[in-house]
Amino acid sequence: MAVKFLWDVAMAVMLLGSETFDFLNNNETMPWQKSVAQIPYLQSKMSGLDAARAELALAVLYLNKAEARDKICRAIQYGSKFLSNGEPGTAQNVDKTTSLARKVFRLFKFINDLHGLISPSAPGTPLPLILLGKSKNALLSTFLFLDQFVWLGRTGIYKNKERTELLGRISLFCWMGSSICTTLVEIGELGRLSASMKKLEKELKNSDKYKNEQYRSKLQKSNERSLALIKAGIDIVVAVGLLQLAPKKVTPRVTGAFGFVSSLISCYQLLPAPPKAKTS
Repeated sequence: MAVKFLWDVAMAVMLLGSETFDFLNNNETMPWQKSVAQIPYLQSKMSGLDAARAELALAVLYLNKAEARDKICRAIQYGSKFLSNGEPGTAQNVDKTTSLARKVFRLFKFINDLHGLISPSAPGTPLPLILLGKSKNALLSTFLFLDQFVWLGRTGIYKNKERTELLGRISLFCWMGSSICTTLVEIGELGRLSASMKKLEKELKNSDKYKNEQYRSKLQKSNERSLALIKAGIDIVVAVGLLQLAPKKVTPRVTGAFGFVSSLISCYQLLPAPPKAKTS
């Protein structure tokens, strides 16, 4: 390998020398990239470095999002809950401390859904879906607002423990309600998408529908909404477990397993979109 590398370097130097001579005689631009391309070893190393640099850039972009860090902590929290099964120990301590740490990420986050609540809906959206969407925003905003007082109580800043626990249960009920609304919204939107896709399929009957950009866009939206529907359904089970509405069926281990899967879905949904291929 070392001998071949030195031979490639020597050949490249000779090639660069000949190109320099041509440049001086003909006053042409020297094709340096062509010379580098003559060295397979260096070329593979450079391409590997570029790929690593691009992957690290995507990782930095992903981890710069507070929401992404929150969902990673959520996966740790519910993974620990699954391992502990509600029994005292290291896993339960990780569950509790991570749950408390996550509340810091959500400080003033209720403003996001408050903004969505007062923002106009997309044109052409049916009234029932608009009402469900606004209900989801209102419930989620209430959950995040009350969760701040729960954080104050858990850290000892707010001293009334009984009221803290009450606010915690109310906030969880709001979160469960928002998950139910999300489920209904996604079902309705999937129905609308399915109808429009069937109509488009009829128009593209004599051609390949997967080559149609509009159809591919609708298909991608359908897949995204299907994943959001699955996540919302899982979150309802997690809320039932946290509220202990069915303690015999939805145990801490079941809650942890469902919460962990929901967290992985959230992490996936926050991944940066891949760059579009350039068309010549």
